Amino acid sequence: MKLSKHSLWIVIFLAAITLLSYAPVFRYGFLNYDDPDYITKNPQVIAGLTGQGIRWAFTTGHAANWHPLTWLSHMGDVQLFGLNAGMHHAVNVVFHIANALLLFWFLVRTTQAIGPSAFVAAVFALHPLRVESVVWLSERKDVLSTFFAMLTLHAYVSYTRRPRGKSYAIVLVLFAMGLMAKPMLVTLPFALLLLDYWPLRRLVFAKQSSFPKLVREKIPLLILAAASSIVTFVVQQQGGALQGLDSLPFVTRVMNPPIAYLSYLRTTVWPQGLAILYPLKPVL
Repeated sequence: MKLSKHSLWIVIFLAAITLLSYAPVFRYGFLNYDDPDYITKNPQVIAGLTGQGIRWAFTTGHAANWHPLTWLSHMGDVQLFGLNAGMHHAVNVVFHIANALLLFWFLVRTTQAIGPSAFVAAVFALHPLRVESVVWLSERKDVLSTFFAMLTLHAYVSYTRRPRGKSYAIVLVLFAMGLMAKPMLVTLPFALLLLDYWPLRRLVFAKQSSFPKLVREKIPLLILAAASSIVTFVVQQQGGALQGLDSLPFVTRVMNPPIAYLSYLRTTVWPQGLAILYPLKPVL
């Protein structure tokens, strides 16, 4: 499906409004929260792209995370721009623009509804919940993983329309790269199953055999997600990011996820009281 002239104008408009909205960040500097750990005081990163740095990126659990592609992206920024914070911010903005455009094109490919697709992409591009991911340089992992998630969605659509081993391999590679940018993407295989129902319409409940087949199709993706989850657990445990039951009671652990989900739904509709951290509140 080729972009129509109308869609091209929408692409230009989406890119322009996103760029204008985030243009002030080109004058911003680094924050003293996480940015020193990720960039300005990290000797591996400020050395740029080196053989030693690349090996470090794939073997370190620094900052209680394993996200080698995120480290490589920061190293690439330093290699190209030094510690010019404005240019680092510009890269974040470029990724965010690309993500909005990829979302628009994905929705057009799967629904053929240009107007609603443009609206959803514009909301994504300009929503206040996206500001932290774009403006805070330590959140490069967010815009980078989203970029690979969007590419995975497009590769998946291509696979569903022409199922071949090569097409599925591309889905796997892109998903793996997304996980290596931020393990948050572990839920993507489940999202693909939802997309099978709508808008791809591959999941028809009247046909009892379709659901097991589509679940089996996701097994390689689920294996990658499980491996990423295990690595993340080990790295965060070693990095001190996980707390024991003495500091975080079991009841709080159980109740916090639904509370967090409801909170994010609320801030999606009414983005008020946004912050970098949201301290846990007593549930009883």
